[in-house]
Amino acid sequence: MLAAMSTQGLLEGTTAVIVGGHSGFGKAISRLFTSQGATVVIAARRRDVVDEVADEIGGIGVTCDITSDDDVIALVETTVSTTGRLDAFVNCAGYEQSTPIADLTPDLLAQMHAVQIQGAIYCMRHAANAMRNLGNGGSFVSISSLTAHNPARGLAAYASAKAGLEYASKIAAVEYGDSNVRFNTVAASLIETPMTSRVFGVEPAIQAVVEMTPLGRVGSPADIANAALYFCSELGSYVTGQTLCVDGGASLLALPTPQIFADVGRRWAEQQN
Repeated sequence: MLAAMSTQGLLEGTTAVIVGGHSGFGKAISRLFTSQGATVVIAARRRDVVDEVADEIGGIGVTCDITSDDDVIALVETTVSTTGRLDAFVNCAGYEQSTPIADLTPDLLAQMHAVQIQGAIYCMRHAANAMRNLGNGGSFVSISSLTAHNPARGLAAYASAKAGLEYASKIAAVEYGDSNVRFNTVAASLIETPMTSRVFGVEPAIQAVVEMTPLGRVGSPADIANAALYFCSELGSYVTGQTLCVDGGASLLALPTPQIFADVGRRWAEQQN
């Protein structure tokens, strides 16, 4: 017999760190986790944006550049010393840059991987060690991308880092399982955020994405926040080492190709005439 579980206050009495919690997916997660009873620590590089959202939700703002191991150590130590706990950690930090492999310089590759994989593993290490030392277990969620599953031109640096992050999360799930620290990832499809807003200004491009999505629509930051809540609450307490594609089924097909974009653009132009 299945036990009933309330969907209110799922994070009551817990502390959650949201890296990148000031914008996009992170902001949606910060708001949802607060509404579910968590004390939310918002971390990002800029003090002004961190404090703005922290004040809005009644959370705690901490500046942190995850490419700095020392910054991540300080973030975790500040969280534990201030709240006495660390139950959930969601890493939303990242940026997207399209560069063909032919033009991918060492600097471009290093900058991308410093954030998307190296900094992410710094967060995994220090958060999980703290959770293990506190003895209460916890949940670590990384925001990944559909591009880690469906190849697209120009995204070798970005998508390879996201794929590596998903695999690193599986390894972490094995290594920290005996401490009841769980690791999962959420692979998001193209959803409008400040990072992707330029794409959403091109209506034929969005139409192409919709046509390659079985559910026939784009998602929202709330969809990603709901997935993170599942992983960080008791609802997902027996799930670790998994990637959940929150994509309307787009991973079942493929990302739009230049040919698909051209076809949709042609049809779009015809409809406007």
